[in-house]
Amino acid sequence: MHELLSHTLVMIGGYFAIMNPLANTAIFTAVTAGMDDRSIRKTAFQAVVTALCIVLCFIFLGRVIFDFFGITLPALRIAGGIMVFFIGFDMMHGRTSDAHSPAGGDSTGEKGENRGISPLGIPILAGPGTIAVSMSYSATGNVADLAVNGLVFSLMCLITYLCFLLGEKVEKALGQEGLKVVTQLMGLILSVIGIQIGLDGIFGAVSLFEHHQLV
Repeated sequence: MHELLSHTLVMIGGYFAIMNPLANTAIFTAVTAGMDDRSIRKTAFQAVVTALCIVLCFIFLGRVIFDFFGITLPALRIAGGIMVFFIGFDMMHGRTSDAHSPAGGDSTGEKGENRGISPLGIPILAGPGTIAVSMSYSATGNVADLAVNGLVFSLMCLITYLCFLLGEKVEKALGQEGLKVVTQLMGLILSVIGIQIGLDGIFGAVSLFEHHQLV
């Protein structure tokens, strides 16, 4: 029970850091500038539902994906840890990671584009880093871990949705400097999480190698 609670708290911290709902609210208000209230609510809903559907697929089908491509858990953790670390490193230095930016760096989207799905849903909310973290948390295939993982990410999507709806108020309350501090703090946490995931992968790879040597 204690181990599950600890794992849940780690998931909450990891998802909050990589999705960064407070900082992403500033992106959302920029993308939806000029829209009426109904369109803003619709775009916010589309963004979180898109992210939720994509990440839940990777959470619950992670084991199938591993088996299909012959991916080992240590390999995923090492690669995911490196990716998450560099995303956090960019955030610490006030930069938006390319992994969570639309192609071409245009966060406002083209005219007529469904901005809730892209760029907000993917890659800003459900980017490679978010997917890597979600698969790492569910890689053991334990039913309880899968359920908690899906529940925590769903909760994070709900928090993000509420932040999007309160976009202008959140921006006004924190200010540009406040958003910058939050982003840098989340970047630090994310970098540490990335290193921890990578270390778990390295130790797992060593254990796997020793097991094969003994066999």
